[in-house]
Amino acid sequence: MSNSTRPSLGAMAYFLAAFTLGSYFTFAAVQGDYGVFRQVEIAAEKEELRAERDALAAELAEMQNRTKRLSDEFLDVDLLDEQAREVLGYVRADEIVIQ
Repeated sequence: MSNSTRPSLGAMAYFLAAFTLGSYFTFAAVQGDYGVFRQVEIAAEKEELRAERDALAAELAEMQNRTKRLSDEFLDVDLLDEQAREVLGYVRADEIVIQ
């Protein structure tokens, strides 16, 4: 009988299966639905959405301010004149319009 130093077929199958599972879980941890790359994408999207929210909040505050200034309780004559000129194309008789 010969004394063989070759590993058995079962051991090779075991290590192949362990390597395959390890590779799969490593890949999933890096590029899967909840992986590292996805977490970075989520963080970037979160920052974009925060910036958009802040811009919308500033725009809302500006609209609320203009609405209050044109309300019945508080009338800003300059803003009313500006709106009449912009929306209606109002021009006074003593003004010259250059286009």
